[in-house]
Amino acid sequence: MPEKKLRITLVKSPIGNPNRQKLTIKALGLKRIRQTVEHPDNPSIRGMIYKVRHLVQVEETESSTTPG
Repeated sequence: MPEKKLRITLVKSPIGNPNRQKLTIKALGLKRIRQTVEHPDNPSIRGMIYKVRHLVQVEETESSTTPG
């Protein structure tokens, strides 16, 4: 069964936003504009994305993991 992943891309700079939002962007692993990271689709990551939704673009993908 494929695991759902979220592909998160930073599309706007966090400069000028509250420090808490800058720390959320950093916790997601984003450092520069147009950088993309993948995270598992879970409530914790969804909550982080919700707080910085004006700075990021999110795509849902399915990752097929092969055991072995």
